[in-house]
Amino acid sequence: MKHLRFLIILLIPFFLVSCDDLFGPEGGLNEDEIVAGLKRALEIGTDTSCTALNKEDGFYGNQVLKIFLPPEGDIVLENLELLKNNPLTTVVYNELDLQVENVILGINRSAEDASKDAKPIFIDAITTMTVNDGLSILQGISLDSTGQKSASSEFDSLAATHYLEYKTRDGLTTVFSPVIDAVLDKDLGLGFSTNAAWSSLTTYYNNDIVQLALPIVGASTGEVEEVSLGTHAVTKALNGLFNLVGNQERLIRKDPFKWAEDIIQDIFGYVYEEG
Repeated sequence: MKHLRFLIILLIPFFLVSCDDLFGPEGGLNEDEIVAGLKRALEIGTDTSCTALNKEDGFYGNQVLKIFLPPEGDIVLENLELLKNNPLTTVVYNELDLQVENVILGINRSAEDASKDAKPIFIDAITTMTVNDGLSILQGISLDSTGQKSASSEFDSLAATHYLEYKTRDGLTTVFSPVIDAVLDKDLGLGFSTNAAWSSLTTYYNNDIVQLALPIVGASTGEVEEVSLGTHAVTKALNGLFNLVGNQERLIRKDPFKWAEDIIQDIFGYVYEEG
């Protein structure tokens, strides 16, 4: 089958394979075909990821990607369990738990809303990809933190995702920030905004919980700093987005024929018809 070679190229370090295998005279592919197939695959993968997150519970209902309180709120979560297990603090536990969940819900809703704006930024990065970039991605060569090709000889099955993250993270941060900030300031149907819920939570915790409830259970009485939720939400939203893009890349590399597009089969599935 003439297509066994290319799957090997996708799945093992490129230094084991000759460039001639990519552009061999016997049914080999030209550079335009290879990069066109890669771009189409990435368009599908990024569109699928954005669509999956840009819906209700895209983040909130995903236990892997769900966004929780910023690090400043860790002390709240730690002491929440202590309050839960003491019958003398059941009432304050229930109130604090509700307030925590309202903030978490709002943060995730803001991320879900912003995810729709990632598509055009991804598309721009994909369409401007050079031939050399495309070939490096197919060969599993990743970019380092400076945007240069990594010197590592280890095959990177997330080379495309790392390329997109390097090319788009700054732009996505710029686009996501105002969208997320706006949603955090918006009433989500609970009678208050997420930012208002966070302010209420920190005030309630720093006053009622720290002063009245925590001494009962012998817990740490450190207060919570009311930091801005926006930066935390943007960072976590982008982490979740690239997590899904990476999952899509793995699926395409693992089973290229799952994708019905002919040109994707030509590129990623070049492997199966040899011998």
